[in-house]
Amino acid sequence: MNKTATVHARLDSTTKKRSEDILKQIGMTPTEAVRLLYRQIALRGEFPVELRVPNALTARTLDRSDRNEEIEEFDSLEDLTASWTEE
Repeated sequence: MNKTATVHARLDSTTKKRSEDILKQIGMTPTEAVRLLYRQIALRGEFPVELRVPNALTARTLDRSDRNEEIEEFDSLEDLTASWTEE
């Protein structure tokens, strides 16, 4: 018989809801996500994700992107790369 242990965590309701919505989209339960995280920590012997604080420009860009503001779309990779050199 497998012995199990329980992990309890408190987080704000907005973070919980947003995270669970994403997990549902990929077909994963919160319990499965926590188990996966713990397994990866145990296997790797370190936290499995690099945690970094974005600089101010990156933070603003990510925030705008989350709000679907100032989004550019391209029909092809060529159009994207051409936009890098346009003046």
